[in-house]
Amino acid sequence: MSSTKALYVALIVVCFFLTVSCKFSTLDHIKPKASDKEQARAVSGLLRRLLGNRSTEFIVSVNRSLSNDSLDVCELRSAKNNKIVATGSTGVALASGIYNYLKYFCNCHVSWSGNQLAVPSPLPQLTGVLRINTPHRFRYYQNVCTVSYSFVWWDWPRWEKEIDWMALNGINLPLAFTGQEALWQEVYRALGLNESELEEFFSGPAFLAWNRMANMDKFGGPLPQSWHVNQLYLQFKILERMRAFGMIPVLPAFSGNIPRGILRLYPKANVTRLGPWAHFNCSFSCSYILDPRDPLFLQIGTLYLSEVVKQFGTDHIYNTDTFNEMTPPSSDPTYLSAVSRSVFASMTAVDPNAIWLMQGWLFFSDQTFWKPPQIQALLHGVPLGRMIVLDLFAEADPVFTYTKSFYGQPFIWCMLNNFGGNNGFFGTIESINSGPFKALHFPNSTLVGIGMTPEGIEQNPVIYELMSELAWRKEPVNLAKWVSLYAVRRYGGMNDNLTAAWKLLFTSVYNCTIAGYVNHNHSPLVRRPSFRMRTDLWYDPADLFEAWRLFMEAAPSFMTKETFQYDLVDVTRQVLQVLTSSFYQDIADAFANKKMPELLTVGGVLVYDLLPELNRLLSSNQNFLLGTWLERAQSKALNEREAQLYDMNARNQVTLWGPSGEILDYANKQWGGLIEDYYAQRWGLFVQMLVECLDRGLPYKQDTFNQAVFQVEQGFIYNGRKYPTKPQGDTYEIAHRIFLKYYPQAMKRLQQMDKWKKTLPSPPSHDCPSASANRYCPDIY
Repeated sequence: MSSTKALYVALIVVCFFLTVSCKFSTLDHIKPKASDKEQARAVSGLLRRLLGNRSTEFIVSVNRSLSNDSLDVCELRSAKNNKIVATGSTGVALASGIYNYLKYFCNCHVSWSGNQLAVPSPLPQLTGVLRINTPHRFRYYQNVCTVSYSFVWWDWPRWEKEIDWMALNGINLPLAFTGQEALWQEVYRALGLNESELEEFFSGPAFLAWNRMANMDKFGGPLPQSWHVNQLYLQFKILERMRAFGMIPVLPAFSGNIPRGILRLYPKANVTRLGPWAHFNCSFSCSYILDPRDPLFLQIGTLYLSEVVKQFGTDHIYNTDTFNEMTPPSSDPTYLSAVSRSVFASMTAVDPNAIWLMQGWLFFSDQTFWKPPQIQALLHGVPLGRMIVLDLFAEADPVFTYTKSFYGQPFIWCMLNNFGGNNGFFGTIESINSGPFKALHFPNSTLVGIGMTPEGIEQNPVIYELMSELAWRKEPVNLAKWVSLYAVRRYGGMNDNLTAAWKLLFTSVYNCTIAGYVNHNHSPLVRRPSFRMRTDLWYDPADLFEAWRLFMEAAPSFMTKETFQYDLVDVTRQVLQVLTSSFYQDIADAFANKKMPELLTVGGVLVYDLLPELNRLLSSNQNFLLGTWLERAQSKALNEREAQLYDMNARNQVTLWGPSGEILDYANKQWGGLIEDYYAQRWGLFVQMLVECLDRGLPYKQDTFNQAVFQVEQGFIYNGRKYPTKPQGDTYEIAHRIFLKYYPQAMKRLQQMDKWKKTLPSPPSHDCPSASANRYCPDIY
């Protein structure tokens, strides 16, 4: 090696380590835009919404000089007049510090599924100064899919509540993707596209996440003009409030996904048409991708980002994802570096201080393509420190460990936890309790934050509270102690049964330790029936059944708490989900052994008692209503035509996910109304067909059933039925009745469950192109 080359290599090494040790000086310009006083006012408003008149007992201020290293800190102390004085380095730090005090000194709790805010009077005294700080520069929140699975129909009051939740939980780097289609519309019109070309490009509201990622187009559309206006109005309010708290909203940038009409205007452009995505054909997928090296890419990218900055302002961090669940046309490292270099150039042409935030999902989802040379090439097309990579699924399969901390680019350790917005208990508590700290102490770590990236929210609140709290911890928590305290503050009082129940749940259903496990609810309850369904569990159902018993014993004393009501419904729902798998196996055994009486009995209990009881239970709680989802969708409409379009989008997403069930049941939900008119109808048809086959001595044919059940599934999407938007029935009475009927059965079935868990054959491998796409493979064969 020549002396010049050796010196060059040495300089690169020195620069790398200096960059790591300085925690990326290239990020120093990323700061809150709002003044200290504005941020303090935002927190005061949050406290008024949360605590009402009690909010005046907190004296709040923001002083950015409280932190000298860009790491958030909050200090709290007691004043002589029984008030709490709180000062934070940002509004987010201030809100998070106050929530820490409310949790651990007042036994209070705030969650998606209800609040418990019995604040003691007077406020508990603090001895000295309580100082709460974080070792993480950024605390990220959202997945690009969350905007469709959870946020799609939200109005401003719901967004306001969520942004308050973000502040309380320390989120300072949220995705802000609302309203971007309105800007794309203006850009493409300026380029010369006509209305029909735009209409065939944008998907319907419930599928915009995948339209943005170049997975699909058109289906569920066209987007009404009123949609663009409504979403633009929302985005202005969202950004204003996020920034008021001192958050750094992440705005969208151009990835190369273009309407087909661009080819009419620029026939010589270097455009690639992708293959089908998931199970869609080219009527709704096979997107057109503009090569980032084509000069037109820079033109469109700068036009769009200029419009983003003009309309939304900027905090200098932009998200776009190249090759999301798509295989690049070339594995040549030179090509991949050129791609990322061009994408970044389209950002810096508009904002010289741009930072590219990229999901690292592609490295996990297509590991056969993304080997070290390809990963390094894509990442190094951008200067070190000017890209932040989200290690999106780090609790199950961290990418930083085999990429040497993303080859020097800053990264955020993320917990994905939920796919498709499914209901169902799930967590990986041991992994998330240790993972961020392992990442922090990894050799030459480039970690700059931790994040939560669920595809859907409003389930498993305990996991998200634990994860958000870990951002402010210096070491892992004692999980048994933590969950015991969680039970106290969630219900506002100590109860031995509830403490024991939560410990059982935490060590079993919330502690999946299967490497790389993808939490996508495959329960037969929410899947199109067949004889090849997944019934595997990562936990012992005996722990769940015992927790259920403990909840029922505590119920009479806690039914006034909305948090307890939710949890009682949720734990009972989980039990019935497990029992459905057991009934399914009994149905399969009865049919295989030609035992008609047994088939009629067990099929009848499932279809005519267990599922109707589950529907009644879910219908008794505001958080489990299909009607709410549909009402929110229709509320966006200005006329009947729009209402029908939004209703179809909302129903299709949680069922067929495509015109012909392309991603069938991926976004399954256990909601009152959906159980009765969708899942139970399918199971009823399945049992009926099995009975007819036995009666006539005919073999069961899955294809015949699929054709018949599709009519049921499609019929639900267009049935036009109105579903309740208010709870119906007494939750305790329904849950108690279910317990009396099914707890004895559950205990008897435990031994049987152990037997069929060991003997049931695993589903065959799917003909899917990648680990990610495997999520979209059907459970029926």
